[in-house]
Amino acid sequence: MKDKNPSPEVEIRVHGRRGDVGVAAGVEDHVFRQVRYRRWVTWLVPSFVVANMVMFMVTMYVNDCPKNSGFCIARFLGRFSFQTLKENPLLGPSSDTLYKMGALEVPDVVQKHHAWRLFTCIWLHAGVFHVLANMLSLVFIGIRLEQEFGFVRIGLLYVISGFGGSLLSALFIQSSISVGASGALFGLLGSMLSELITNWTIYANKLAALLMLIVIVIINLAMGILPHVDNFAHIGGFLSGFLLGFVFLIRPQFGWVSQRNALPGSATTSLKPKHTMYQYVLWVVSVILLISGFKVGLVMLFRGVNANEYCSWCHYMSCFPGSKWSCKSQQVSCMMNPNGNALNLTCLNNGKSNVYVLSNDNPSVIQQLCSQLCS
Repeated sequence: MKDKNPSPEVEIRVHGRRGDVGVAAGVEDHVFRQVRYRRWVTWLVPSFVVANMVMFMVTMYVNDCPKNSGFCIARFLGRFSFQTLKENPLLGPSSDTLYKMGALEVPDVVQKHHAWRLFTCIWLHAGVFHVLANMLSLVFIGIRLEQEFGFVRIGLLYVISGFGGSLLSALFIQSSISVGASGALFGLLGSMLSELITNWTIYANKLAALLMLIVIVIINLAMGILPHVDNFAHIGGFLSGFLLGFVFLIRPQFGWVSQRNALPGSATTSLKPKHTMYQYVLWVVSVILLISGFKVGLVMLFRGVNANEYCSWCHYMSCFPGSKWSCKSQQVSCMMNPNGNALNLTCLNNGKSNVYVLSNDNPSVIQQLCSQLCS
């Protein structure tokens, strides 16, 4: 399926080299060939950025901190003011509001069959810092990919990668709600790596580009081992995007393109196929791994399986203990005193207390509020 309204084709002149498959026989190496790649009009990625910003504004409107909490930051913003830093250090809404808007909450997915939360959570963000960091990353990574491959493939890649990140996160982190587009962003990063591998023959300086991408991926994943970062969403999104890149971002090999754009009357040694055998193999293997991985993951999730029970060391991939921080969850307990929609929580660990206005008595939200109060 082709995207609509592409911008005019851009001609990229490629210098013929000895040994390049498909270069016309009898033509000197210094002769330039014209290889045409279409540049698509970029509109989907900017639309995603706008959609995420709008969803954050809607979330803050629903949150209405002055009415529901009383103690707020930047009260001059009215109902768009932020929860206290003690409740949300990212300058954003309450956990209860995020839950109402569709945050990933594993007990609801398993017991109430809220599978839609696996998708809706990637359009929500926990605060100003969170949404700005993700949207800047989306602009830098996504626009280039949409220009090269069009909105259909990049749109599907973004959404499916986000789903893959949510799925792996739900299997390993089941005690708190989760939001954010990080899984989808890591999917785009993973697709850049697989796109380079599957389209290896059309790139110059390919080894340098490969090493640079690998370094970027390692650095970003390594940052996920710090506490309070959902690295399983990053890993799930990256693996999904890496496999999807072999499926969606495949391009004709250099020899076929050179042969197609050969000078009129030039003789060719042999007719070259559009794609290489290894491209077909990678495509088939990736499709099989994607379908089987999603199927197994969904079956495990809806059966209430905690993946940590089958992998005793996997928790290190999301938080690795260091001298400056600990990955052990602090055992906290709070005394609850409900009064209508208001809930008075008192932390039994440090004696601190606070009043929260909740629209429901969701256990995960209350536990998260207790953890914040005791931290």
